[in-house]
Order: sequence, then structure tokens, then C-alpha cells
Amino acid sequence: MVRLVVKRWPRKDYSAIVRHARRVFGLPVWLTFLISRGVTFREQQDLDVRGEWVVPEANHYEDKVLLYLHGGGYVSCTPQTHRPITSALARLSYRRIFALDYRVAPEDPFPAAGDDAERAFIWLLELGLKPQDIALAGDSAGGGLVLSVMLRLKARWQPLPACAVCIAPWVDLTGSATYSNAESCAMFCADDVCRFSNLYLNGASARLPEASPIFGDLRGLPPLLIQVSDTELLYDEAVLLHQKAQKSGVQSTLRAYNGLPHVWHMFSVLLPEASQALREAAAFIVEKTK
Repeated sequence: MVRLVVKRWPRKDYSAIVRHARRVFGLPVWLTFLISRGVTFREQQDLDVRGEWVVPEANHYEDKVLLYLHGGGYVSCTPQTHRPITSALARLSYRRIFALDYRVAPEDPFPAAGDDAERAFIWLLELGLKPQDIALAGDSAGGGLVLSVMLRLKARWQPLPACAVCIAPWVDLTGSATYSNAESCAMFCADDVCRFSNLYLNGASARLPEASPIFGDLRGLPPLLIQVSDTELLYDEAVLLHQKAQKSGVQSTLRAYNGLPHVWHMFSVLLPEASQALREAAAFIVEKTK
């Protein structure tokens, strides 16, 4: 299904790429009733922080929050499309989730997404939350954005979160990484990396750490959990990130799942491996934010 819907999309016209990505990425909002059991969604529309709270209806820790940054190649998706992930994490971790509705390209190119993510973390601190009680998580472009915002915070001597979960993170926007799974990936071709990065960067260098955090100084970052499929395009980036984090003294755990599509977590109502990965992520978050 993924191969038919995603991998055969138009690739020559950037406008068509954006339209197609916004049409097919993520879960249709009208299907969210399938995954909304046990949680409440509350819209958040401040002047400079937009998103939605995902709150467990059962007992939960009010003083502990997960800031979630959705994927979508920096050009598509919303907190609503990623409710299969955020609602599951809210139920499993007994924590409130704030899913950020950051600005996307081409309307708002780099560094708008990073600006919004940094502002959201500072906003949570302004609400009275302690940094050791905040976790970050994101998938694909959002997984890369998680690392980018932590590098920003570190460079500005700001507090860092307790931990971070990176689901199939996109951390190298140069298009020059090794893509050993270019044939086996069900969703992307290697050339898609430059197509999406060109839309997002709008002329900025892909080697900037805020764009491609794999080129940043990872020393001092909090513990990482990296989840990736061993048959997807971004597998090599995830392995390289894990290796560099460990060499930088960062506590990093890499979990490679076999033979699954990119961000398989979205299929939490269909795939046992999605439920397994989400349980693993939730347990990591709970452990690091006790």
C-alpha cells in the first residue's frame, strides 16, 4: 500500500510534491476516532505557540510533558495527522503530550520550524514545567528537528530536556549520505532527500547543524532512543547518529526493527510492531522523567 500511494508520486514538479505530500502523509483526520480512545484533544492557539494537547483521560502526571514534533518532510502534516502516535504515547506514558503545529515550507522555510520548536520548549518552561520533567520526541523530519532544537538550546545555554526519542530521524539534508536501502525502502527514493531539503532550506546550507544535526556537536545532549526500520532509506543515518552520539559521550540506544515501512508507528491499529515500538518509547520516557 505504501509503495503504491507514496513511492510512485510525481517528482519533477516541486509544487506537485508538496500537494501530494499534504494529501497522503499522515492519518486522515476523519479516521482519528479509531485511535482517540482514552484521550482528549485540546487545541492550543497562542500568539506564537500553536498545537494541541493530547491528555490521557485516566490518571496522569500533570507536571510531566512530552513535546512532540511531527514528521512530513518539513512541508506537510499537522498534530492531527500524527494522533496515532501522540494518543498512544499519552495513554502509555500517563503524560500530557503537546504536539506542536510548527510552520512548514515552502510558505515558511528554514529556520521557521526550528524557531517554533525552540519557542515551544521555552514556553513549556514558562508554564512552570521543569526541564527534567520534559521529554522530546519526533519522527522523520520531526526526529531531526528534535536534535536541531536541542543543539539550539545548548548553544544558547538554555536548559535541555530529560531525554529524546527519535523515530526514523532525518538528520542529513545534504543528500550525500549513504542510502544502502534505496531499493528496499517502500516510501522514498534517494533523490527525494534533495527534493524535500531544497523546498525546506530555500537556499540555506544543508550542512548547518540546525538543518542537518548530524554535523553538530552532540556532546552534552540528554539520553536518546533511536528507532528505525532496517529496510528504510534513513536507516544509515540512524546508525550514524547513534554512533556519533556514543562517541560524543551521549547515552544512546538504537532499536532497529525488521522489514517495516518508514514511521510504521502510524499504523498502531494494524501492526503489532507499531504497538511494540510505542510501548518501548513510552517506557523510555517514563524511565528518564521519573
